[in-house]
Amino acid sequence: MDIATAAGVGLSIVLILVSIVLGGGSFIAFIDAASLMVVIGGAIAATLISYPLPDFLSVFGVSMKTLFWKVDTTGDIIKQIVSLAETARREGLLALEGKVAEIDNDFIKLGIQMAVDGTRPEVMEDILRTEIDAVATRHATGKGLLDCMGRFAPAFGMIGTLMGLIIMLGDMSDPSKIGAGMAVALLTTMYGAIASNVIFLPFAEKLGFISKKERLTMDIIVRGIMAIQSGENPRVIEQKLNTFIPPKQRPSEDAA
Repeated sequence: MDIATAAGVGLSIVLILVSIVLGGGSFIAFIDAASLMVVIGGAIAATLISYPLPDFLSVFGVSMKTLFWKVDTTGDIIKQIVSLAETARREGLLALEGKVAEIDNDFIKLGIQMAVDGTRPEVMEDILRTEIDAVATRHATGKGLLDCMGRFAPAFGMIGTLMGLIIMLGDMSDPSKIGAGMAVALLTTMYGAIASNVIFLPFAEKLGFISKKERLTMDIIVRGIMAIQSGENPRVIEQKLNTFIPPKQRPSEDAA
């Protein structure tokens, strides 16, 4: 589980609840089913209009990815590629076929398998780059869904507030109820702001970050595999790929 995502959501909720208590408010006063229905239901409905149903249904799995995502570190990827390069240098490119079953990363496995099969370098790179573009497109769709819900939630919060005001002003027979009616009307605006800024937009930003990390990792893999296929020295490959690591985080021997 990604601790940062869970901690961020939890901290946001706790801060809101503590603020209510410190302000002398009652939790009951901040609960209104109709307001919640307008905001969440409206955001979902608007997103359904904006995206095809299969894409919309994927939003739940995409949201879970922000909590349960795992991208191999750059250092681990480089070590694995250098190890494969050493095997290819020592035993030949065909020796990597026996290593395919030991590789966990599907993208590395795809590239090594094509290299072993003798795929032409330009064809292999084109296939790998196409795979990167396909992954980026899928990630962009998931991020777009959450961005869409993040934009619509506050809008429906305002719609709910206007509906509440109209209902309240339509019956002014009891002035003592105006304050309570106004409070309920404003709840939809608050719900929209919370849903947008605590859930939808932060999750979309986290997906964007994950996408960048995965694309960087895949780009390193492409460069490494192409270097292995061309028969470059493992040390040269390592030095080349270490440029993706910030200087202060590079292995000490590379810094030396």
